[in-house]
Amino acid sequence: MRVVFAGTPEFAAVALDALLAAGFTVPLVLTQPDRPAGRGMKLQASAVKQRAVAAGIPVAQPQGLKLDGKYAVDAAAACEALRAADADVMVVAAYGLILPQWVLDTPRRGCLNIHASLLPRWRGAAPIHRAIEAGDAETGITLMQMDAGLDTGDMLLIGREAIRADDTTAALHDRLADMGGRLIVQALQAAALPRTPQPAEGVTYAHKIEKAESVIDWTQPAAEIERRLRAFDPFPGGVATLAGEAVKIWRAELADGQGEPGVVMAPGPVVACGTGALKLTELQRAGGKRGPAAAFLQARPIAVGERFDAS
Repeated sequence: MRVVFAGTPEFAAVALDALLAAGFTVPLVLTQPDRPAGRGMKLQASAVKQRAVAAGIPVAQPQGLKLDGKYAVDAAAACEALRAADADVMVVAAYGLILPQWVLDTPRRGCLNIHASLLPRWRGAAPIHRAIEAGDAETGITLMQMDAGLDTGDMLLIGREAIRADDTTAALHDRLADMGGRLIVQALQAAALPRTPQPAEGVTYAHKIEKAESVIDWTQPAAEIERRLRAFDPFPGGVATLAGEAVKIWRAELADGQGEPGVVMAPGPVVACGTGALKLTELQRAGGKRGPAAAFLQARPIAVGERFDAS
């Protein structure tokens, strides 16, 4: 079977690794253009491109796929490459571009998507983050036959994964990435899979994570803030201001007590929230490294009565 692969971040790279390890022929990889990254803002290839180059697979990096759109030249070149690849199927995982109908129609068996949620819950860009943020008890991987809608295609395989009480997006991401790799290999090795339309009930959307969401609103319940911190690890974290200094807050534990939101109630530091309190356990000063609260307090003690404000 000839499998064209489209994906960009590490989540997708794990699936590409699984396909190659299972012996599938991958004649072409599509991924996002190289982006500036790091302190030097040098162009950096995506995780998928790095894997493809290492495996000697041709890579296409169109800025868009609409043949009559802003990047029509890129789209036309991608169209030629995709048709030349003579693919049986395209596997898509966190690619980052919407696939127009001509792409969906090109592979003989269409396009299969590896989506990190139990559809139809959390369609969209950030399903892992939003599941943790919402306090969901479980999530998983849905393999679907892609159509022109946003994560609306028929379901082929579903894998379920419990969300642990201490899960961050980084930790849950890794388990779901491994599951996605296993399921896509299973799907492609199967003679046929039944297609199940998604339920009309229970549709939610996982909107893209914005950096502005990192600002902590201390009037919210402690449990909600704690989940958001885990959901936003490794990006964008939580941010608050202490005596005019921006402080990153990465981890916290639920604590007893009630007080004025944002005010330090006890050593630790323990900070009052709208309901309940949080003991901050992992912090980072501007320009510094994230680390345990004890190390932060050695460099910058926090007194009872000080206030964390919204940044």
